[in-house]
Amino acid sequence: MTRLGKWKIFTHFSVIALGLTILLGGYLFIPQAFLSLDNRLRDFLFLARGPIPTTGQVVIVDLDDASLKKYGQWPWSRDLFAKLLQKLANDGAGIVGLDIVFSEADRTSPARLAKRYHFPDKNLPDFDQVMAKTLAQTPTILGYVFQMNTPTPGADAPNIPAIFIERGFSKNTDVLKPEGVLANIPILQNSAYSSGFFNNVPDESGMVRSVPLVMKYDGMIYPSLSLEMIRIATQVNKVYVNYSDLGVESIQLGKMFIPTDPGGRLFVNYRGPGHTFHYISAAKVLENKVDPKELEGKFILIGTSAAGLLDLRSMPFDNVYPGVEAHANVIDNILKGDFLTRPSWIIAADMLVISVTFLLSYLLLIRLNALWAFTIFLAEAVGLYYFYFHMLFTEGIVFNILFGVFALVAAFFFSLLVNFFFETRQKMMLRGKLSSKVSPAVMEEILKNEAGNVMEGDTREVTIFFSDVRNFTNISEALSNPQTLIHFLNEYMEPMTDVIVHAEGTVDKFIGDAIMAYWNAPIDVKDHADKAVAASLRQIAMLKDINEKIRQDERFQAVVKMSDANGVPPLDIGIGLNTGQAIVGEMGSAGRSDYTVIGDAINLGSRLESLCKFYNSKVTISNFTKEQLKQDYIFRFLDLVTVKGKTEPVEVWQVHDFGQAEGRMKEELDKHHHAIALYKQAKFVEAIDMLKDLESWPDKTNQNIYKIYIERCEHYIEEPPEDFNGVFIHKTKG
Repeated sequence: MTRLGKWKIFTHFSVIALGLTILLGGYLFIPQAFLSLDNRLRDFLFLARGPIPTTGQVVIVDLDDASLKKYGQWPWSRDLFAKLLQKLANDGAGIVGLDIVFSEADRTSPARLAKRYHFPDKNLPDFDQVMAKTLAQTPTILGYVFQMNTPTPGADAPNIPAIFIERGFSKNTDVLKPEGVLANIPILQNSAYSSGFFNNVPDESGMVRSVPLVMKYDGMIYPSLSLEMIRIATQVNKVYVNYSDLGVESIQLGKMFIPTDPGGRLFVNYRGPGHTFHYISAAKVLENKVDPKELEGKFILIGTSAAGLLDLRSMPFDNVYPGVEAHANVIDNILKGDFLTRPSWIIAADMLVISVTFLLSYLLLIRLNALWAFTIFLAEAVGLYYFYFHMLFTEGIVFNILFGVFALVAAFFFSLLVNFFFETRQKMMLRGKLSSKVSPAVMEEILKNEAGNVMEGDTREVTIFFSDVRNFTNISEALSNPQTLIHFLNEYMEPMTDVIVHAEGTVDKFIGDAIMAYWNAPIDVKDHADKAVAASLRQIAMLKDINEKIRQDERFQAVVKMSDANGVPPLDIGIGLNTGQAIVGEMGSAGRSDYTVIGDAINLGSRLESLCKFYNSKVTISNFTKEQLKQDYIFRFLDLVTVKGKTEPVEVWQVHDFGQAEGRMKEELDKHHHAIALYKQAKFVEAIDMLKDLESWPDKTNQNIYKIYIERCEHYIEEPPEDFNGVFIHKTKG
């Protein structure tokens, strides 16, 4: 290696080490300084995503300006509020939560006024008692406020009718520990079934991005209003607060796990800007102008959007956001289960993303000129954006976005800086070395494509073949000796390869126990679909001799015993065939390449091989291959499906043998296809009768396909489809 080459390697290692040190050190030791900017980048993702539908299960009864105008300024008299609660209960509200605290007695109560002014009538109504009676008769959950700094003397937190268990308690927790509580007056608190705090705690930038689900007061865990409403709705009496070494990891209600940050806060997956949820004016409820269907069985939150009551917050979508709607979002998140979380492993994951982004970007960008480097930088920026977008809204993982962006920018900056010093001199050295060996035009092409492979491929029709050994994992375990396993595979691979080669096919590669081959490349092969099917049927026929040879070989007796115990042959395979357009050519790197085929047709062939297991088929082909066949074969229609990764439906066929069906097989196939025709016409009752009859036939080879269609028919009879097209969607590869 030349001195320049060694110097370049040293420089690259030094730059990578410096970049990673700066990035990871900044992430680990000064993240709070950049937290606000990171949050704003995440806010941008929310804006880019836009509003999303709610579950429709959360309704906000709004003490809006219209209600205040009609019924007077806040606070309303308790008898009016009791009337509101009673009407909600009468309309079938599932559970009602109050984003309001009644910390003082009702001064407008007639009984209180009589006592104050020494009126003799003692039978005047006490509005607090009226409301207390209503609370006892309605599904209402009171709200209260924890005080973080200036506690109210003598105030006690309400009793919660549930047990909160801290599991795996860790001292490393940021669970909020308030100094006091602003509670409801005792007469109301004692009448209500339960309560929950409704504190919304903004972050350093004043935004409400996360909401505490629990707080710890006087050594006891207390739930938020949203969490308590969910707990009561799910009828769970034991709530587990699960800790990791970093703090709270999740809150468990029965089988429901709600992920939180170490402080027991839920990252709110906001549905949209203010009034995304269904709002109903309190005045309309009081005036019976609300359809009960709007309230029946719903989670009802009573709060206010009136600006004068000052319950407005800032959040990613909106700077003026009703505080009650934050609680609505929390309930909706829990109901839908689309949580946003920073799990305990997120620090390691963030560091991995930062490191990989910087390292791969730098190693790629240093090989390109400035124009291409900028183009790739933009492409990577888009890719990083979609990665964070996907992880946030599909996987629900809250990554640190800022340092990932820093990593990409740093890689771009450092690569340009290094290339500035080395690129010109490197190209001059290449010209000096190559000018005497190749033409100037070739030399320039090499310089332009230093990091790429300039060989072009071709597009042509091929028939692709995939085969796979069944139960190979069990075979590998039985043949624990690696050499014996290799001998076992060779006993199978060699004759199978010979069949493919003799049928003018090309063996592309061996993938463990699988074989990939194709016909009609690199040279034209006449009737390539027929040759591929014929080779597949010959391979299936050869299994009998191969299995007999395996049984006679002492080295493979462990496999023989295992197969006999399970009632299966020692060696069995499935084959998938598909015909279509593919890209063929020399592919790979300059130092290591291979002639191969790629494209959707190849992927479909692989999926068809995987479906052999599902349908218990030996040779499975697509309609694209079947349409090209010129010889006679015995076919069985299996399904009309869309496989994983595809949207267009594909017919799946089983090839039994050469020739035409006769006798009992023909009778069975005719009946099979008649049943399939009834199924496609959505005549499920007629189809299931015929399928059950076929299932009872002595030949059990095709029992699996009948069971599949019987189950589908039973399902569609029970739940008739609206628009049946006969297509089955395979969501997995096999």
